[in-house]
Amino acid sequence: MGSKTVVMNPKSEAALEGSHHKPHVSLGIQSDIAFSEAARRLCGRDLCSIADLTVEEMAAVMELAHAVKNHPEDFRHALDARQMVLFFEKASLRTRLTFEAAINTLGGNAIFVDQTQSPLGERESLPDMAHNIERWMSIIVLRTYSHDTITEMAASSRVPVINALSDLEHPCQAIADFFTLEERFGSAQGLRFTYIGDGNNVCHSLMLTAAQLGVHCTVASPKGFAPKPDIIYKAIEIAEATGGSITLTQDPIKAVTGADAIYTDVCTSMGFEHEAARRAPIFKPYQVNEALMAHAQPHAVFMHCLPAHRNAEVTDQVLDGGQSIVFDQAENRMHAQKALLLMLLGGAKRISNSRDRGIQARKRT
Repeated sequence: MGSKTVVMNPKSEAALEGSHHKPHVSLGIQSDIAFSEAARRLCGRDLCSIADLTVEEMAAVMELAHAVKNHPEDFRHALDARQMVLFFEKASLRTRLTFEAAINTLGGNAIFVDQTQSPLGERESLPDMAHNIERWMSIIVLRTYSHDTITEMAASSRVPVINALSDLEHPCQAIADFFTLEERFGSAQGLRFTYIGDGNNVCHSLMLTAAQLGVHCTVASPKGFAPKPDIIYKAIEIAEATGGSITLTQDPIKAVTGADAIYTDVCTSMGFEHEAARRAPIFKPYQVNEALMAHAQPHAVFMHCLPAHRNAEVTDQVLDGGQSIVFDQAENRMHAQKALLLMLLGGAKRISNSRDRGIQARKRT
């Protein structure tokens, strides 16, 4: 793969190829000063998109996630008396429970508001909601359909807003996923990461996170289902600075060959259920099965954000097999979100021995 990048032109959708050889920034564990500066900058900020984070801030969030997982006792009262409200327009298992567990174990409290029957902004304008909520709450977590709901709430609120999923991005998922890969491989930098399937919200956040961490990211999607061009270009811009790369292809076998990690998601995301019948035959060649996994590295892992449609985008044999780390990903949602809450609410601190990440590293060939 090297640093070759294949992108789709947003006007013609013709494949363009180019190589990028710019010097890349230093990644990995930061100095005490750099960590403290990143924490200072993130305090009070919103997380609407992965692109809201700098490369240095992402590195600090990752380091803090390792610290809170390895040393939970050091953060038990870090967010005492802080109040978090969750407004969810979409159903949730992992996102809701991991956010609630995260703030509860940091000393704070969570309040859940079910918006599945009443979209945000319908009963009361988003600015009016924000100006009420900021008087009572320390942070707002939104799981919505429209990404504009996230950005409008963030623009109106004096307290931080976190995107817990929108139709454009799923940043918390991507941070937890690459945190999981760091645990597995020791470092994400230089990792060969392949996403197979719909270029959806999860794919967008994975691409941006991969770029920030210096990962060689390949996305294989059917024609007409590639990620959004503006996300592609932003990810390439970031990757040029970190030594990573972004590659797009329509060939799933080419995409997974030599990969360290293979990731897939459902072919039809929430809100697009009416397209399920049309999409099924289009995505059938992109199913992650044992034959496809055989083209990856012997040590390769399988990843999925869940819930999975078994024997649709992935077979039972792969999902339940020895290479699957899907439940590690699910567990790590809580630890990654703890780190985000600590950063945005001013509770972040560097643990001196957090440099030891408890790595179960495997040598990559």
